[in-house]
Amino acid sequence: MRRYLSEFLSDQRVIDYPKWKWQPILQGIILSIRPFKSGAAYRSIWNHDRDESPLKTYTRSVTEKLSQTFDTENVIFEWGMRYGNPSTESGIQSLIEQGCRKILFFALYPQYSDSTMASSYDKAFEVLQKQTWQPAARTARAWHDDPEYINILAQSVQAHLKEKNFKPDMILSSFHGVPKRYLLQGDPYHCFCQKTSRLLKEKLGYGDDQWMTTFQSRFGPEEWLQPYTDKTLESFPAKGIKKVAILSPAFAVDCLETLEELAVENRDIFMEAGGEDYAYIPCLNDTDMHIQFLSKRIRTELAGWI
Repeated sequence: MRRYLSEFLSDQRVIDYPKWKWQPILQGIILSIRPFKSGAAYRSIWNHDRDESPLKTYTRSVTEKLSQTFDTENVIFEWGMRYGNPSTESGIQSLIEQGCRKILFFALYPQYSDSTMASSYDKAFEVLQKQTWQPAARTARAWHDDPEYINILAQSVQAHLKEKNFKPDMILSSFHGVPKRYLLQGDPYHCFCQKTSRLLKEKLGYGDDQWMTTFQSRFGPEEWLQPYTDKTLESFPAKGIKKVAILSPAFAVDCLETLEELAVENRDIFMEAGGEDYAYIPCLNDTDMHIQFLSKRIRTELAGWI
């Protein structure tokens, strides 16, 4: 956990404080405490059958299933993590060793952000800088307002709500937060999140009194994008909102921030405040409709190459 958090929190696109100011705080204080808390959270959702995080399990499955949709074409798939292992570098090196001279980098983030998609592509091109014979490379676009994406999100919400034994008073569309300062500096992420949420709300036919867009996972003392998911949930029961469903369209597959933070930690906050029913709606993960959608997006991005 310490190695992973050190790499993650040293990314200048994630934490943009000057290194001389940030690194002593990170290495001396944060990494002495946070690995224990994060480690406990990961243990609570760990895939013990494969001895790995659900993020790895789902990402591998998505990659393998996508590869099968291209089984008649000369397209090779690999996957890698921006931080940790399997690394972005190992995935790119595998492609090059298999003879790939054209590479599409497809970051699994529906909404573009400087701290996620841009950082992922930074890492990919950092790896390519080491290549004597550099392959041609493309980066894929985000898909926050793709009508087909909104449609499959809506289908997922409808299907999971049908399985519940209650009707929500409110549905929360929760996105991973970033410091508000990033928005003011020009990062379009906040706007893209709002658009995804609005389009999904309209597709499902909900009113403003039944749907809210919130932001989770804040870190540090400065103001992040608001309203905050945990504070919003804590305030609901006093307002008569006691039955809630929550989803996170910011994630293509389930991970720590969804399976532990949203499904467990935030549920506890809501129920302790007086809530009665709480449902977490999973990410699209490796479902058939998600694979078909991603496959179509990839084919569009590969236009002229296949």
